[in-house]
Amino acid sequence: MTADIQHAPVTRSYRDYAHPLWRRLLFTREAAIIALLVIVYVVAALTVRNFAAPITITYLLLDVATILLIALPMTLVIITGEIDLSVASVVGLSSVTLGTLHQAGLPIEAAGLVAILVGALAGAINGFFITVVGLPSLAVTIGTLALFRGLAVGLLGTTAVTDFTEFWTDLAKSKIPGTPIPSVMIVFVVLAIAFAVLLHFTPFGRGVYAIGLSSEAARFSGVRVERTKFILFVLSGTVAALAGVYYTLRFGSARGDNATGLELSVIAAVLLGGVSIFGGRGNIPGVIAGVLLIGIIGSALRLANVTSDVINIITGALLVASVVSTSVLAWVHRKRIGAGIKKGPPAPAQD
Repeated sequence: MTADIQHAPVTRSYRDYAHPLWRRLLFTREAAIIALLVIVYVVAALTVRNFAAPITITYLLLDVATILLIALPMTLVIITGEIDLSVASVVGLSSVTLGTLHQAGLPIEAAGLVAILVGALAGAINGFFITVVGLPSLAVTIGTLALFRGLAVGLLGTTAVTDFTEFWTDLAKSKIPGTPIPSVMIVFVVLAIAFAVLLHFTPFGRGVYAIGLSSEAARFSGVRVERTKFILFVLSGTVAALAGVYYTLRFGSARGDNATGLELSVIAAVLLGGVSIFGGRGNIPGVIAGVLLIGIIGSALRLANVTSDVINIITGALLVASVVSTSVLAWVHRKRIGAGIKKGPPAPAQD
């Protein structure tokens, strides 16, 4: 009998995969944010006058479209443990580039393409200082936040370019025929699918998570850490510039101070959507739910005549709660594991 026990095969399982698939999908932070999003929408639709009207949905999506676009690459950047605070300044710089070139006689198509290339160059500058020079992303992007904003304001001063072709400004505000959904959501859905596939279904995406968990371990595993981060910062600058082009055409105005402070809304939404500020955790669906949740709360409160100061307080409280709750849940998880080791019966080996 003793010999049978000694030679019995040892069953090994990963702790995170010890539960059924449905439980691993439903009992997650991202699922909780999506559920909260549905609850808030239903409550707002039932209690706030005109919230469920089609025109409210249209303006809600138009308002969050810029944040949704920028949040996609920002998700990957933060998962690697880095951050890009210069995105709103890139929006302003691309807006001014578009306006200046169009005012000089360049067609909007060409001016918009140049503006997006300027955003890619801005992202490459961030990536160079972070991955080649080795400076921390927080310090680099704080510096380029001021640099890019200064360039944008310096190019146009206090003036604004507003003489854009009516076709493009109408297109930026147009809706998908027969629906209240703005046409810009088509661009967003295409990009969201592309970033979701890149993050969740490719070796590049697995490298992004590996870098966030441990950059040294990722490097020894063959992940090209510096190249991956450089690509992500270029993507962040490129998409921020695209968002700047859309922002300019939607409001029909190119100004150096466009989208000032927008980076805080983007980061708040990404963290609320379940991305860890310490890296290594998060996904695209949770971030989209986080952006929409902040947008719905803001829209419902504005319709209820709540002042913008109170809305900012609530948004800030959500951000603090999302960051603190991550640490609290991790602490509870560690306590449960510790209690299980002390009191539990012998269990199969787990990694």
